[in-house]
Amino acid sequence: MIVKQIMTTNVRVVDPDTSLLEVSSVMCLYRLSGLPVVREGKLVGFIAEKDVLSRLFPSLGDFRDGMLGMDFDAMEAQYKDVMHLKTADVMATRVLSVGPDMPAMQAASTMVRHHLRRIPVATGDKLEGMVSLGDVHKALFHANVSRARP
Repeated sequence: MIVKQIMTTNVRVVDPDTSLLEVSSVMCLYRLSGLPVVREGKLVGFIAEKDVLSRLFPSLGDFRDGMLGMDFDAMEAQYKDVMHLKTADVMATRVLSVGPDMPAMQAASTMVRHHLRRIPVATGDKLEGMVSLGDVHKALFHANVSRARP
């Protein structure tokens, strides 16, 4: 089984200039934890929920000094202040991707090794789809268990 047999091809994408308000709206509305960032048809980045939320987290120095006395409610309130930023301000620009002809288990191994739940499928810098660990698991289940049941 190869990636192009199980990947999602109808992928929502955002532009580097898209506001975090719009990105967060799409993520929440469609229950997506990450989106490929595409400019002029080229995959240029990836933005995940953790990239948005990381702008609210304390600095490394704050952690080193201890978290006693930190106002976590105030951190939550800063969320609306982060929404004016652009995707390019927080996205990952070093994007790991897999090819459409890669074996599905190799793609799953890549995701597990890099602590990812989903990964873009690309040929060069052209986005072709997305594949998730769930896609691989579901395909393995159907190929090995559901057909074998009487």
